[in-house]
Amino acid sequence: MNTTIGDRIRSLREFRDVTQEQLAQRAGVSVDTVRKLEQGIRQSARINTLRSLARALDVQLERLVGQPTVTQELSDDGGLLALRDAIQDIGVLPGVLADDNLEDPPDESAWVDSVKAATGMYWRGDYSRLSGMLPLILRDGQAVAREAGTDRVWQQLALAYQLAASLCTQAGHPDWAFAAVEKQLAAAEKASDPLMSGMGVSTLSWVLLRQGRWEQAQAVAERKADALEPSFRKSTPAQLAVYGNLLLAAATPTARRDQRNDAEELLNLAETAAVRSGPVRVYGSAFSVTDVQTQQVNIALAGRNNQPAAALALAERVDLDAITRPVHAAAHRVDVAQARYQVGDLDGALADLLAVEEQQPEWIRFQALAAATVREMLEAERRRNSSLRSLAARLGVDPSL
Repeated sequence: MNTTIGDRIRSLREFRDVTQEQLAQRAGVSVDTVRKLEQGIRQSARINTLRSLARALDVQLERLVGQPTVTQELSDDGGLLALRDAIQDIGVLPGVLADDNLEDPPDESAWVDSVKAATGMYWRGDYSRLSGMLPLILRDGQAVAREAGTDRVWQQLALAYQLAASLCTQAGHPDWAFAAVEKQLAAAEKASDPLMSGMGVSTLSWVLLRQGRWEQAQAVAERKADALEPSFRKSTPAQLAVYGNLLLAAATPTARRDQRNDAEELLNLAETAAVRSGPVRVYGSAFSVTDVQTQQVNIALAGRNNQPAAALALAERVDLDAITRPVHAAAHRVDVAQARYQVGDLDGALADLLAVEEQQPEWIRFQALAAATVREMLEAERRRNSSLRSLAARLGVDPSL
């Protein structure tokens, strides 16, 4: 039996022993919204409304919307639980006797190559294969670090933990991701690499955002950006890229908090850095003017007073061929689909979502925004649309709504 968002809201509200009126007041939404969701009159709400309700109920958004927290395929060599165990390594805890039967470390160069291959899997959206490989990469990385412990090894181990944090966040496990970021930042310190530390804080900001901790997500990214702010005359592309990524990380929660002017100022600074740096691929990520432009689209959709028409106008500037990471391109197209839906272009929104699903069939199943958009479209459809209802079923949205 499929449970709806309204079912989950009612169950959590009753568990918390609060009335519909009290929940609405805590969340800053109308009691009519809560009532209609619980009664099934409405099957979804704007993503910011759902975030507010999740925060008021003291649960993660992923639980409220029913986001999948498992990969599509089972792996003999690992999986998300194995990844959790590799991140939460009990052998490094104080007072815990470590296993003396440690494996010999692999060849350092071969291990570094495996981190590079894993990075490619993440940006292609190949999460099932990545979840099978990444636990072993983390364990091998710890072994290589014990044996060699060079700056290069620690830097690559930090990057491996960054991948783990990103995958766990996408898969609806932000608490595991937080632990992975801790390991990433610790490895960056041992590598004596302030830029890797900067990327770690950028990842942390994203994890905090997904946990609903918007104020902290903004603050940590802004502070780190200020600390690493480069001299535009003497800076390297890598310095500008890390600085720019931190500005982008800070802009998103700023916009979610309805501080649109501040968010746009952060984006303007990031665009200046991107023009100066040119396209850069560094520390497992990328930075360019195109990356800033896609974030401008995303932020136009953020907050209570979002601007879907402005988002579509900004999207016209984006050169899709310049987006080098398939997952990034997919995320941008989901944003465009949400904007199209909000201006009344349901056919265009559906076409975008179907195209994303064709290109990223596994990735899209983890996207709360895509599922929320489909729920809203089901409510708004004037005639039964078999393509929409089939997509809804594949994304875990009850197509009978």
